[in-house]
Amino acid sequence: MGIDYSEMGLEENIETSLMSIGYKERRLEGRALKDFQKHAIDVEMLFQFLEATQPKQVERLKKVHGERFEKRLLNRLDQELARRGVIDCLRHGIKDRGVSLRLVYNKPPSTLNQLLMQNYENNIFTASRQVYYSSKNTNSLDMVLFLNGFPLVVMELKNPLTGQTFENAKRQFKEDRDPNELLFQPKKRVMVYFAVDTDEVWMTTMLKRESTFFLPFNCGNQGGKGNPIIYGNYRSSYLWNDVLQKDSLLDLLFRFVYIEQKDVRDSTGDIIDQKETVIFPRYHQLDVVRKIEADIQKNKIGKNYLVQHSAGSGKTNSISWLSHRLAKVHDENNDPIFDSIIVITDRRVLDKQLQDAIYQLEHEAGVVQKIDEDSSQLAEAIQNKTRIIITTLQKFPFIIDKVSEFSRGKYGIIIDEAHSSQGGKASTAMTSILSDKSLEDAYAADKVMEEELDSTEEKIVEVVEKSGKQENISFFAFTATPKPKTIEKFGTYNQETEVPEPFHIYSMKQAIEEGFILDVLQNYVTYETFYKVEKSINDDPEVAKRKATQEIARFVSLHPHNIAQKTAIIVEHYRRVTQHKIGGRAKAMLVTRSRLHAVRYKHAIDAYIKKNNYTDMKTLVAFSGTVDDEGISYTEVEMNDFSENELPDKFSTNEYQVLIVAEKYQTGFDEPLLHTMYVDKPLSGIKAVQTLSRLNRTCRGKEDTFVLDFVNDPDIIQEAFQDYYEVTGLSDVTDPNILYDLEYELNAAQVYTAGEVNAVSELEFNGKLNDKRAQERLNPILDQASDRFEKELTEEEKDQFKSSASKFIRTYSFVLQIGPFTDIDLHKLYVYLSYLLRKLPKKPNERLYLADEVALEYYRNQKVFEGQIQLETQGRVDIDPPQHAGGAAPEEEKERLSSIIDRMNEKFGTDFDPQDKLSRDQLVEDMVQDEELKERAKNNSIDNFTFSFEDRFMDFLIDRMTDKNFFQKMMENEEQRVFLMNEMKEEVYYRLRE
Repeated sequence: MGIDYSEMGLEENIETSLMSIGYKERRLEGRALKDFQKHAIDVEMLFQFLEATQPKQVERLKKVHGERFEKRLLNRLDQELARRGVIDCLRHGIKDRGVSLRLVYNKPPSTLNQLLMQNYENNIFTASRQVYYSSKNTNSLDMVLFLNGFPLVVMELKNPLTGQTFENAKRQFKEDRDPNELLFQPKKRVMVYFAVDTDEVWMTTMLKRESTFFLPFNCGNQGGKGNPIIYGNYRSSYLWNDVLQKDSLLDLLFRFVYIEQKDVRDSTGDIIDQKETVIFPRYHQLDVVRKIEADIQKNKIGKNYLVQHSAGSGKTNSISWLSHRLAKVHDENNDPIFDSIIVITDRRVLDKQLQDAIYQLEHEAGVVQKIDEDSSQLAEAIQNKTRIIITTLQKFPFIIDKVSEFSRGKYGIIIDEAHSSQGGKASTAMTSILSDKSLEDAYAADKVMEEELDSTEEKIVEVVEKSGKQENISFFAFTATPKPKTIEKFGTYNQETEVPEPFHIYSMKQAIEEGFILDVLQNYVTYETFYKVEKSINDDPEVAKRKATQEIARFVSLHPHNIAQKTAIIVEHYRRVTQHKIGGRAKAMLVTRSRLHAVRYKHAIDAYIKKNNYTDMKTLVAFSGTVDDEGISYTEVEMNDFSENELPDKFSTNEYQVLIVAEKYQTGFDEPLLHTMYVDKPLSGIKAVQTLSRLNRTCRGKEDTFVLDFVNDPDIIQEAFQDYYEVTGLSDVTDPNILYDLEYELNAAQVYTAGEVNAVSELEFNGKLNDKRAQERLNPILDQASDRFEKELTEEEKDQFKSSASKFIRTYSFVLQIGPFTDIDLHKLYVYLSYLLRKLPKKPNERLYLADEVALEYYRNQKVFEGQIQLETQGRVDIDPPQHAGGAAPEEEKERLSSIIDRMNEKFGTDFDPQDKLSRDQLVEDMVQDEELKERAKNNSIDNFTFSFEDRFMDFLIDRMTDKNFFQKMMENEEQRVFLMNEMKEEVYYRLRE
């Protein structure tokens, strides 16, 4: 018969596994199916559960409702499910006519209460295959898991051996499942939807047609995405063998899932609505919380745990769930292991999220106390053994005197962003205050002899005892970027390697590969400073140092290192490129090196926007304290004209586009609409990773990010990311000239003709492709190339052509993000290949790289890349400003011109060497020998001659391509090229006229 590799075969295997762990097989047919289609509940199983667990309550309601008992109870249940949602109703039950009904029983913490144990065992877990859920169509769901008749888990199953994967399952949820069906309405019935194949699992909690957003629910495989091989089973079998087993499902229902409520604001920032989202843990969140809890139950207090989870991986939720569970964990004697859980964080979002989530889980206010007043409030919370305390580390040194006379308890300390929280006096004070060790412990352990110590030495010993590891404290440290000291302090000791290591890892690599965060190094470009000066006189006179510097640096004001010019680059790049990303909602962050820089950038950018009459761009600034700039004081609040606390919400509105920061919002700031970062600050190590990672949050329509770095070396950035990301994807800075190499290679394949490329461009740029009938003209043009590709190329040549075409599209679309790269022929080829690649025959499972449609659309509709606005890539020397002083002007320091040149070249980059000087002179000679230029020079003023000279300059330069070193330097830096052209113009003009 062979192997059954069908979808049905997968269904049967899952069902068999579920039956083996206590689920019951359930076929929804006849009356049961009709009831389900009406109520989206397995009515028969619901009433079977109620009769078995609460017979007295059921009898009371039968007396109240009479013959209409079932119908009225279902109506009441429908009302409560619509109002409160299935999660809240299942956790806390419903009331009807004074009668309380439980809809599910969680597993009791102990077996002492026989009635609770019996009711828990009477929970009914059923699995149904091919559920025809709607009376409006014949669609069926592959598998639904019910708890007491409630359809908590819906699964669409696919088997890659049949040619379908989890992607097809996701598509089925989006296209074939109507969100208006009662079963699929948000939070009313289903807890989670899984798109499953034999290798991967993805999940969502809300169906919204094409807007449905799936998250990965995979274990990870060797530090990356996916799942490891499980010999004798499917890679994805952990889902039904572990996650969906009965106690695990109850645990998810009662102690993990909650409803997140977020304010919806209009463009002015006013709250106009509230958005509700069912939050279900991703696999790494579920795994870390459960593993830590299991280890605590085994080893009790006194052990530390380091959790290395990638930025953007949901640490806020992980901390919320962990703090709740630690506050509830008990030992064998049913005594709490911790008296208080203290969460150390600087993030305001964690305060509210913890309180909201735990209220839903506990249905009890007061479990969480945020310390938002003075240190006395913290001291009181510790003394009262408040279950969960949220505070900053800085408050601990101020409570030493206030808590000296209280009985120390047992504490679990959760540290958010541990890399910044393990050192310093505040950390030492916290440990010292909470430690239950004393001088007597040192004596008892024979660490010191009592008679050997004077009073001062005794205090020192006690301080030492209260430092380091404490038997009454466990630390739980979360960070994406642990320093070696962090690992050493909080890591778990590995007996084999004999070094500490993180207790749990969710790597940046896995998060990027799963598409949960974006790779911020993918589109990373630097503006390198090339400042070339070469003297052209034979002698080397002494000149006034300041005047020489001014003369030599006469073009420096154009360089990006000048704030005004970098301002132009930033604003124009934002308006050309970033503004059109994420459906026109993309935002940018400018990272400055000081508070004063932030203030000056704010003034410069706002002035530039006003000068150019731009009305589609506004800025905000973020810095601490007061900044004095030449006698004028500035604060963040005054410059933004609203309070500091309002900034995150204001920035998320459509009113503001660019946030200028100085040592603020570079860590812990989650704004998914952040697409571009302009970096004007030296970065390295953890700071580089944390800062650039502000861009990695995902949202609908966000396909990439962009970093424009004025300061740093790509190698330094790559080195910074290497420690936290296994295979760093940072390549060298893109050289636009690679496009010409690719163009030559593609042309040589003879798949298309210049006429065909031009014909497609004609359709594209004349607006004709918007006309549906234009497709009739487009396809025959592409078909000619497609036929040549199929008939005239070998398989190897086909693969090479597609690879080169895809690389050309990627590189060109990236170059478009950087700024003007005006080459009409290249852009025509870019448009043509973007269509052709879709048309070429594809191999099975071949992925097709399509051009950035936003960039293509923008270039089609706007003309800014045709050279009207030039990004400046040259700038100025940072010259000390003149100092005001009384008396006569002092005699200027004399300095040889060559030493000024050497000093400036050393400061700003690569020198012109003697060969470059010779190449420049040869270029002049080429132009002086040109008869056409000679004619223009003789018959025109220098101003009129300029037009001809500039038109011909690139031709002469390209003729010198054989001089690769000089040519490459000229092509790499446009402003450098323009400077050279202007510098040569007068010499060529007057020599031609001679």
